[in-house]
Amino acid sequence: MFSHVMLGTNDIARSKQFYDATLGVLGVPAGNEDKHADKHRCFWRTDRGTFGVSIPIDGQSACHANGGTIGFFCKDKEQVHAWHEAGLANGGTAIEDPPGQRAGSNFYLAYLRDPDGNKVCAMHFVK
Repeated sequence: MFSHVMLGTNDIARSKQFYDATLGVLGVPAGNEDKHADKHRCFWRTDRGTFGVSIPIDGQSACHANGGTIGFFCKDKEQVHAWHEAGLANGGTAIEDPPGQRAGSNFYLAYLRDPDGNKVCAMHFVK
């Protein structure tokens, strides 16, 4: 359904460090910066889609979406924990419950706020 997801950032280097660490745990190669004169972005690409961060093109400050969440698939519970730890070590903030399976669900989740305040999640579907 989605071709890509893009989040705003106020600091490309800080975001690149955070997402290189958290997405690297998931096997995603380091992000590539696009430094055109009118745009400054960084993209992480796989054969299943693209994730990016961008300095807002309109010149305004980036802000997070209240109520929005971007989720990343994980292959197992260990990868969820490794993602969470990498995020905390690279400027992320722990939010909600600690990493774990949510009561009454088959989802094993971990949540963080990235350095710009965007809510991101690592998810493993427990069979």
